[in-house]
Amino acid sequence: MFNKEFKEIQKTHITVGFFYESGKELFKLKSLNGEVGFDRKITDKNIHRPGLALAGYVELFTYNRIQVFGNTEIKYLQSLSPEERIKSIKNILQFEIPCVVITNDNLLPDNLLDLFTEKQVAVFQTPLETTKLVYFISDFLDDQFAPQTVVHGDLVDVYGIGLLFVGRSGIGKSEIALDLVERGHRLVADDVVLITKKGENILIGTCNSVTKHFMEIRGLGIIDVKNMFGIRAIRYQKRVEVVVELLDWDPKEEYTRTGLDEEHISILGVEIPLIKLPIFPGKNITVIAEVIALNHLLKHYGYDSKKELKKNLKPI
Repeated sequence: MFNKEFKEIQKTHITVGFFYESGKELFKLKSLNGEVGFDRKITDKNIHRPGLALAGYVELFTYNRIQVFGNTEIKYLQSLSPEERIKSIKNILQFEIPCVVITNDNLLPDNLLDLFTEKQVAVFQTPLETTKLVYFISDFLDDQFAPQTVVHGDLVDVYGIGLLFVGRSGIGKSEIALDLVERGHRLVADDVVLITKKGENILIGTCNSVTKHFMEIRGLGIIDVKNMFGIRAIRYQKRVEVVVELLDWDPKEEYTRTGLDEEHISILGVEIPLIKLPIFPGKNITVIAEVIALNHLLKHYGYDSKKELKKNLKPI
């Protein structure tokens, strides 16, 4: 039996330095005041445009978010006198804001950058339009603050369906995954699967940065799937759609034969179909795994073989 208690992991913050290093290529960020404020914490996954705060209304100012200065904010500052600009910036700098991102390659008027530097607030510039930048950063922060869990198992993309193989240690999860790779399917993660919740009901599985696409085969050792089978044999992430629990065959146990009573397992609050698969020497688990994936595809397109058979069994 595998542990069905999935411990939820969730970040409480990331640093401004981590945000810059992780997103400087994607967001085309340029630091305007060096590494000032890189140790400050971002604790909210949402983004704020401080138009009203710059105008003086700070009652509802969500200062703990990344502050984005678009064309509207820059044009407003440019419309003010030098004294009013300084007052406007000082008005928001009384709060512990994490950092500022200026879009469209805009520049801060006068010497306003010095005010941010004095208060240890990082200021970044990007050529991206505000709408595009907000989309990119929101997606990045969603990933950073999303609930996660770690599962001991193997995740394989089989005919486009993410099959997560779980079971006791040594039952043969890696061997099944390797056999599927040899048959043309794609390995996502072996032994340690990091699962992230995206949105309300989507689970994305990936490998960790250490093991990547290495596999441990008992009696053989460590193999590199990417170099052995080529780039076609791996994926860096895949949606988890079916959990296949490998069980030791027990002749006294009653196993489902029709599948009419479907089982599910909850991972991070998302219900995933669970297939309990008893195994014994000589049983072709690889082919069965392919059939599980194809059967799930059929259900996705509206055809359920179990229900169709049930209809045929009804008396006329």
